[in-house]
Amino acid sequence: MKNIFLFGVWLMAIGCNTKNKSQINAGPDSAVYQTETLVIKKLSDQVYQHITYLNAESFGRVPCNGMVVVNENEAIVFDTPTDDAGAAALLDYLAAQHTKVKAVVATHFHNDCVGGLKEFHARGIPSYANAFTIQLLSEKGEEVVPQNGFDNELELRVGTHPVVTTFLGSGHTRDNVVAYFPEEQTLFGGCLVKEINAGKGYLGDADTLAWAATIQKVKLKYPALQLVIPGHGEPGGMELLDYTAQLFSIKN
Repeated sequence: MKNIFLFGVWLMAIGCNTKNKSQINAGPDSAVYQTETLVIKKLSDQVYQHITYLNAESFGRVPCNGMVVVNENEAIVFDTPTDDAGAAALLDYLAAQHTKVKAVVATHFHNDCVGGLKEFHARGIPSYANAFTIQLLSEKGEEVVPQNGFDNELELRVGTHPVVTTFLGSGHTRDNVVAYFPEEQTLFGGCLVKEINAGKGYLGDADTLAWAATIQKVKLKYPALQLVIPGHGEPGGMELLDYTAQLFSIKN
């Protein structure tokens, strides 16, 4: 009975805090914007997490993460919201903060990374992705694909700081990349990285034999990580990489 009561209290809290549209003044790791379809959380001084939702046949309504890095009234978005409406809401929020979006980067070819790409293009925002991501989307017959490809590494600047996107190996997909913001030692791992206690998720395009080794390459390249954002679920630290490597170790 106690657990049922607590669950009821939690539901009431969610109901009280969910509005059709709300903007909240909050500190780090808190929602600065929230609707039923888009949540934006401030994780640190210059890093935000955007969350939209994808209705997946096997997994239900899945929250999907992206990252926004902001500096000197400029921003770079990593992974679009899951659809154009979510993308429009995110871009409208950033515009209201007098922040110019310089670029959007897709971390792999699935819809939770590129579903809102058309809206970015409509607003004249250039898009980037691994050249293999563009190839895979083109092979699927997608009409909207990222405009600019790179092979192994892409460095863009947001304000005065670099953000580096790198392909380090297969895992969730054969084209998945990660994005690193050195100024705050933050990694957007996308769907290559799992939240703590997550299952293996969708494996239809995965390379499960290479996944753990790719995570080890990420750890070696970025040994001082302070913040890690997975493709789905809660951010954390280096422990997310350790958990993901263990989940896909050969013996498992």
